[in-house]
Amino acid sequence: MNPTRRDCLKIGLVAGVGAGLSGCAVVSRQVSRSETIGVATADEARLLNRVGFGHSAESVAALRKQGSDGYIAEQLLGVANEPLDLLLQLNRLDVLQLEPSDLQDLPSGAVLGQLQQAAILYAVYSPNQLRERMVDFWTNHFNIYGRKGNVVFAKGPEEGRIIRKHALGSFPEMLNAMAHSPAMLEYLDNQKNRKGVANENYARELMELHTLGIHGGYTQRDVQEVARCFTGWTIEDRFLHARGQFRFDPERHDDGEKTVLGMRIPAGGGQADGEKVLQILAEHPATARFVATKLSGYFLGETSSLCVDKMAARYASTNGAIGQILAPMLLSDDLLKSPLVLKRPFDYVVSAIRGTGGDTDGGAPVRRHLEKMGEPLYEWPMPDGYPDKTSAWTSSLLPRWNFAFGFANGNIQGTTVPSGGDKVALALCAPEFQWR
Repeated sequence: MNPTRRDCLKIGLVAGVGAGLSGCAVVSRQVSRSETIGVATADEARLLNRVGFGHSAESVAALRKQGSDGYIAEQLLGVANEPLDLLLQLNRLDVLQLEPSDLQDLPSGAVLGQLQQAAILYAVYSPNQLRERMVDFWTNHFNIYGRKGNVVFAKGPEEGRIIRKHALGSFPEMLNAMAHSPAMLEYLDNQKNRKGVANENYARELMELHTLGIHGGYTQRDVQEVARCFTGWTIEDRFLHARGQFRFDPERHDDGEKTVLGMRIPAGGGQADGEKVLQILAEHPATARFVATKLSGYFLGETSSLCVDKMAARYASTNGAIGQILAPMLLSDDLLKSPLVLKRPFDYVVSAIRGTGGDTDGGAPVRRHLEKMGEPLYEWPMPDGYPDKTSAWTSSLLPRWNFAFGFANGNIQGTTVPSGGDKVALALCAPEFQWR
């Protein structure tokens, strides 16, 4: 009997789990990985912790060669070649290679695990550290809970095509792509949104969390009108069609006239109604200020009014060009002089591996530590994303210390450090590794 496509996919998944998730295929650097604790000065470590996920021997060398302005300018481009060994490891993951319709033949838990693994590998090994930090930021800004329904099968391909593609690009383009995202539409129930029975979930979060902010000046009437504009934005489920893709269904769309934030949207627009809403929101001054405020809090640990003003103005003058919005903040003295920020678990684990010259396969053992610390990736059920505030993470210090001692003593399969032991463990428990 010939194997079916389902059988082939299962065989591929088992091979991927065996090689990629079991701890047998740690990514190895092509340069000598000596212990890097203490390599960076305090200011260098601070800058590399803010711009990316901590210092490594390679990033310290690049920073010293280019100077801080040159290093940041290169990071804002985010186009450095990825290491070959990283690409080889990523290419083994079905979640990055297959379409959602094919991924649905695999167990959802395994697909989620591979998505988490990819995020860890990129953050640890990519030289484009600012891009990876922005991928983390936007993944939370446009949060999607990976364990709801079939969301995870669409989320894998979308992470690269939307979040990673636009992380340092255009906010309006990313906003538009996320509105067409089957994962987002299912997570916020917009596939149930149809004329006569409008579902307001996506409309509300689009304004409150993705664009204007809770104090952005919209009303409940605006939520209702935006929901009407997005009726018919659904997910393909018809026989002999590309299931799991975005689909606009004109039969479900409310084609009447609408008014959003005081702007009239004429009747008969069809799918263009929703796209007009996205344009209105992307160009609104409240969106510029909301995005600037979140970026200031994320990078600086505070919402500096001067910094927010500059970034909001840059948003308006560049039509939401993310790299240009970030530049005045990253090149200012605020980057090094603002208050310390407690690292979220993902940030802490990745920077610990990078800062000690360690290696990881991003497999299940290290992911279990992230879960114990309270940040299993893509598993925050609420649409607001994992919190940034220090108070949300101070209760997770013991699991951090358990990770530090397990990592330093070689007890996390697939995640190793060249010279382990108590010295490394104590260093990872010190404030220099806990805070950025």
